[in-house]
Amino acid sequence: MKSFAEALTADRRLVILRFLSEAPACRLNTAVLRTSLDAFGHSVSRDQVATDAAWLAEQGLVTVEEVGPVRVATLTDRGLDVAQGRAVAPGVKRPGPRAGL
Repeated sequence: MKSFAEALTADRRLVILRFLSEAPACRLNTAVLRTSLDAFGHSVSRDQVATDAAWLAEQGLVTVEEVGPVRVATLTDRGLDVAQGRAVAPGVKRPGPRAGL
């Protein structure tokens, strides 16, 4: 059984992937992701969003690029499959039946 913290982390990672899946070119910077997460009930620091983005990159679900002082996350094909429930990634919550955010 997952702890509350693990469940919250898995949900936050799914939300990040879903935001990216709906963004133009499937790209967003981590500052926009943090603001968007806050609007969906995940009040986290910039550092936490950067950590999540790095973790998702390690799993091959996103790529992260440093553009000056900004980190930009881009969804990979595998990340899109996970966001849409066509693939499973341990540590990322499975989406429910509703396709959009």
